[in-house]
Amino acid sequence: ALAAISIVGYTNAGKSTLLNQLTALAGPEHTPAGVLAADMLFATLDPTTRRVRLPGGREVLVSDTVGFIQKLPTQLVAAFRATLEEILEADLLLHVVDVSHPNVIEQASAVEDVLDELGAMSIPAVVALNKVDRLAGRPIPPDILEALPDAVPISALTGEGLDRLQARLDDVLEAQLGAAITVLIPYDQGELVDLFHRLGHIDHLEYRPEGTLVVGKSPPTLSARLRPYRVTERPQRHVQHRP
Repeated sequence: ALAAISIVGYTNAGKSTLLNQLTALAGPEHTPAGVLAADMLFATLDPTTRRVRLPGGREVLVSDTVGFIQKLPTQLVAAFRATLEEILEADLLLHVVDVSHPNVIEQASAVEDVLDELGAMSIPAVVALNKVDRLAGRPIPPDILEALPDAVPISALTGEGLDRLQARLDDVLEAQLGAAITVLIPYDQGELVDLFHRLGHIDHLEYRPEGTLVVGKSPPTLSARLRPYRVTERPQRHVQHRP
């Protein structure tokens, strides 16, 4: 199972441009995003998902989402709720902020308010300070850096900083997925295999007479449940399919 990253942000923050850039960087074998990037409200209404390869070799699914605005009308919240709730399925949020906007801190807070309302604040997040090219060489104001610590300055338009952003995404996912583990899960505990697919990262899956051999990385909460099934044996060369 590939890790899922949802791009979130205030409308016109540059989310669609960033997804297009990340897809282009992934190489010609990946489908170009081709997402409309326009200076208008709700330019992206339906989620667009693309497969992206990070520099470390990890492949992830990256989804663009509807742009947020302050005091979103109730009827629009209802209309977009199904789209927004897809954010809850993400392993990581990529919060894109327009660092050149005069109300950048207020916009970032508005996005966090919506995420809080959705119950998504517990999902790990990386903040990208987009549109640094519009600062014309001026430093990022200290109040922005204080309000958004650990944010990665980028320009989705020019590509500046995207290597650092991709490395940060890789590092956060690596930390989140946890330690490598090899387990042999009995067939009557099949729900643990499903959990591994959803919460961890599976490198090898092999069906054996006594159960399912899974090699991958598991977050600490799941590793505790998998501990009774840990084994030290090596997997066979090829993945086998259950008869």
